[in-house]
Amino acid sequence: MKSNLLKADQQLNVCEEQVYKSVFNETSKSIFNYIYYKFGNEEKANDAVQEAFVKLWENCAKVAPEKAKSYLYTVANNLYLNVIKAEKVRLKYADATLKTTNESPEFIMEENQFKEKLDNALNSLPENQRTTFLLNRIDGKKYTEIAKMEGVSVKAIEKRMHLALKSLREQIDGI
Repeated sequence: MKSNLLKADQQLNVCEEQVYKSVFNETSKSIFNYIYYKFGNEEKANDAVQEAFVKLWENCAKVAPEKAKSYLYTVANNLYLNVIKAEKVRLKYADATLKTTNESPEFIMEENQFKEKLDNALNSLPENQRTTFLLNRIDGKKYTEIAKMEGVSVKAIEKRMHLALKSLREQIDGI
């Protein structure tokens, strides 16, 4: 009996290539989207997801397969928070750099105005509302899925979505 349990435990180990690959295939896209919505930057989101999976591999013996998704979300979110903290410090001391482009000044101005309105509308939302809104509207996640990812009740997600939509309606009126 003990040998059967040992075999079962070995099969359910994240260190097994097939189990790790399965966890990656099932979760990488949703974790990427979750972090991308927080960052608003594809490259940083890719880096955070990649680093989260590296940490999962480094700690594979300690993480049960059924806990891997939760572990990855937590690690990716912590990486996000660390990057934001570091960026705040960098921005405090950074020099403004001038960007050059071949686009016409009118196009650049219109593009910047549109981006600014859109960014302001989304950035003015509290992080939890912005994340909830983007996960639901862009990624198609259901409120129950978002609630589970965020560790809150479905009612809290409903309230966040209501407040996000109300705020965006008020701000996007001029777009």
